[in-house]
Amino acid sequence: MTAQLTNPSAPAAPSAGRAAPPSVGASAAEMVARRKKGYSLEGGFYTSQEVYDLDVDVVFSKNWIFVAAAAEIPEAGDFVTVDVGRASVIVVRDDDDQIAAFHNVCRHRGSRLLEDKGFVGNIVCPYHRWTYALDGSLLHAESQPPAFDKTCFSLRKVHVRNLAGLVFICLAQDAPADFDEVAAIVEPHLAPYQLDRAKVARQVDLPEAGNWKLVMENNRECYHCDGHPELTSAYFPIFAYDEEDITPRLRPLYDRYTKAAEALAEKRREQGTPLQDHMQLDTRQVGFQLTHLPLDGEGRSFAAGGAAVCSKLIGEIKDAAFGDLSLHMQPNSWFHLLGDHAVVFSVMPTSPSTSVLRTTWLVHPDAQEGEDYDLESLCTVWNATNDQDRVLVTNTQIGCSDPSYVPGPYSMVEDQVEGFVNWYVTRLREHLGVEATA
Repeated sequence: MTAQLTNPSAPAAPSAGRAAPPSVGASAAEMVARRKKGYSLEGGFYTSQEVYDLDVDVVFSKNWIFVAAAAEIPEAGDFVTVDVGRASVIVVRDDDDQIAAFHNVCRHRGSRLLEDKGFVGNIVCPYHRWTYALDGSLLHAESQPPAFDKTCFSLRKVHVRNLAGLVFICLAQDAPADFDEVAAIVEPHLAPYQLDRAKVARQVDLPEAGNWKLVMENNRECYHCDGHPELTSAYFPIFAYDEEDITPRLRPLYDRYTKAAEALAEKRREQGTPLQDHMQLDTRQVGFQLTHLPLDGEGRSFAAGGAAVCSKLIGEIKDAAFGDLSLHMQPNSWFHLLGDHAVVFSVMPTSPSTSVLRTTWLVHPDAQEGEDYDLESLCTVWNATNDQDRVLVTNTQIGCSDPSYVPGPYSMVEDQVEGFVNWYVTRLREHLGVEATA
């Protein structure tokens, strides 16, 4: 765990009547160079247009980002579009039942091709009717000279990977190669849930009045989980705690958690899923963590007392009390897979001080609303939790924008926040060619 820090070189809190050291006006390179391990980021990381542009161009455009559940495009011709800064990408299921991704730009004169999500037989430009197959090849372009070669004008491809029903894209010419290594580790854990065959029960986009990193940092710790009563009715609020971190207040909860974890390990053996958890948040470019945690009470799902929210188990899960498989993927996603449903989350930046959190609930393809699950009950916990977190993120954005704000030390149970921040700063440091000075 991250030890409590007492760093004499840390930024001092401002004394009465004295202004805090300003980060406003500091360049991204200066802030990256002086970032201190174990401390939160300077305010400029959440307010600067320069940093925001770097986030889009470096973090979101050169790394694998989660963009959709495969269940959102179940049939050939189903598509979703994804905006990454100024870029737009079409993610579509092709005629061979594979998922493809293309820049959402016509090869004629650059018109945007598709908007939002839907179904197409072919991709037809709304401007001059250039027509593309679902594999991106150009089928028709009217009034071209005899020498015109259609094979030279296919849609420009984007790297795409379908990880057991979770779809990632990378806009870079050369995508990070260690995705294959991570997939080999993660896929056996995900396989029994059969997310590629699941059904979307609901999807909600929640605008956040906060920088995308604040949304991610908030997700990476449970230091604040007392503010989530709906969630902690089923979820043990000791995420990222080691036994030595357990306070007397949390001891009865931890003892209950330990017994539930032992029972879950036996069920994981019976299901045939791997027993080893993984923590590689900042030790590789495709950073991730995977833990399979028990739930409190009945241990079945995210309802009061750990009760189930869907009577039909997802995928090939054998036991309803199968806990919570929690997966985090850098830089913008996290996932909760339970015995009866799954919830997938992604965050996309929209400005230095705003972002969008997308939450998608997945159930067994044969599960029927009103019969196997009640939609409002299915979504109650994360609707409430997301809204509570929205308020926390908003307040933190306001505070980080205050000229008196200086970075503070992380607690012993915020090591995964440090893991996220260190991964992020490493990406900027590599791009900028900046050596750490702190």
